[in-house]
Amino acid sequence: MLVLRNHPASPYARKIRIAADLLGLSDRIEIATANASDPADSLRRQNPLGKIPTLILEDGSSLYDSRVIAEYLDHLAGGGRIFPTDPSARFLALRLQALGDGINDAALLIRYETFNRPEPLRYDDAIVLQQGKIDRALDALEAAPPAGSVDIGHIAFACALGYLDLRFAGAWREKHPRLVAWVEKFARAVPAFEATKA
Repeated sequence: MLVLRNHPASPYARKIRIAADLLGLSDRIEIATANASDPADSLRRQNPLGKIPTLILEDGSSLYDSRVIAEYLDHLAGGGRIFPTDPSARFLALRLQALGDGINDAALLIRYETFNRPEPLRYDDAIVLQQGKIDRALDALEAAPPAGSVDIGHIAFACALGYLDLRFAGAWREKHPRLVAWVEKFARAVPAFEATKA
């Protein structure tokens, strides 16, 4: 059995759990919570970066980074399921995945700066820089919401919106009504989105 080292609040691990469900692989994956902050957690032996998600394969080796894991799961499911094979569709999906993951990267840096760092040591310019990345990505997608069948890009972007809801009280929603409608439609089409909510 495969083992997914996971944390319920991780948008990257959520992306993998949703992908696994869509690919019909959930019953082949054991979900095991990891604590990336704990030096004693075996995660650091399974992934030298000590990051979530990490997928432990049946031979004991590991795959890491949600992009690599998602592509591996698509391969296990026969290929071309959530990673389109048509080049134009594939690169649109990969670009949307990069935007979703980039929103998460920026949001996590803001979270670390505001939650983990003592207030006198916070660097406001870093927060402004990361928030700008999030705002520009959301504005671009508000102008042209994702279309077509659910693919890895849709999954990554939905998880980014979910993370913004979780950690930033859904502040993005007020200025992005088309994206609100989009994520609600995604949630109806992909039950795993709600099922994996932290």
